[in-house]
Amino acid sequence: MKISKTTKWIAGSVLGVIALLFLTLIVHILLVTPKNYDNNNLQLSRIDFKEPIDSAKAKTINSQLRSVDGIKNTHINIKDGILVYSYDVNKVNADQAFEALIQKGNYKATRFVVTDEMKATGCPIMDRNSFSYRFSNGVQKIFN
Repeated sequence: MKISKTTKWIAGSVLGVIALLFLTLIVHILLVTPKNYDNNNLQLSRIDFKEPIDSAKAKTINSQLRSVDGIKNTHINIKDGILVYSYDVNKVNADQAFEALIQKGNYKATRFVVTDEMKATGCPIMDRNSFSYRFSNGVQKIFN
């Protein structure tokens, strides 16, 4: 059976694109994964607002929280009323940051605290038994 040049060209192109996408995935995993978890002093915390948040109020909340020493980044999901922020554990803790924000704006909000049951299940983003976790963990082991 004879295979035409067009079919060979298409098959080669598809394989080339797949190889390029796979290489891009490997590079992406290497670039976004922290190199050393032990010396990382950043922590994430969450605040749930019990009142409606619009874009103007979100900007005010962001600027008020960023003015606290040790707060690195903030992000508000306006639709759900959730604020996620990172902070340096050597300068401030989650309770201090929350209290500072509430004092500055007197907001109706609660600090999200992870329960022991949630801690036992591990990372909520990635299941340790999933292909995604095993693949990215394998790539890190190869290059570290």
